[in-house]
Amino acid sequence: MDTAAELESGSEDESGTTPTPTPASPVTQLSLWPPPRSTRHSERRRRQVTLVSAVVVVVLALAGGIAAALTLTADEVQDDVAEADRTHLDAFVGSWSGEMVQVDTEGDYVADWHAEVRIEDGAERGSTAWTTFACSGTLEQTAAEGDRLVYTYTETADPQDRCVDGAELTVSPEGGGLAAEWSSVTREGTRMVSTGLLE
Repeated sequence: MDTAAELESGSEDESGTTPTPTPASPVTQLSLWPPPRSTRHSERRRRQVTLVSAVVVVVLALAGGIAAALTLTADEVQDDVAEADRTHLDAFVGSWSGEMVQVDTEGDYVADWHAEVRIEDGAERGSTAWTTFACSGTLEQTAAEGDRLVYTYTETADPQDRCVDGAELTVSPEGGGLAAEWSSVTREGTRMVSTGLLE
């Protein structure tokens, strides 16, 4: 067996050759190709991507479903509101007539007169005849205040020059008819108000 002195660098072994010094690193050769990759991490990454994709698809499907449900609900609400409006306006549509009592600004009695009113579908327009005074005109809705509709009266006929152009009619449902109030200002500046029930 060789002693430490014999194994010193540069000394020969029994065969007469100089031994190759042992390098400090256990790697004796370098490869030009990278070592094969571990599939353990790439499989985990693939599973994470698949999971995230599935979650995104589920979230998008839920969001789409919720949006569709909200849209349908909003449409149903609008339809319900429109139907309620139509039902409400149907109470005004039709032909009505009745006796009106007219008073002046001080509340003093002026006259009784007969009115006929026709309100068209949708309650936006109509026509009227004040038969006692032989006047007639058109109605156009200018306001809706709760269960009351307001119309502007535009005169189309007044052969005896007894009526006031530009009067205002306010109607609201009452007992199967329409409570009516005509308001106008005469040429002399006197405010006249006529009230009655149209049936």
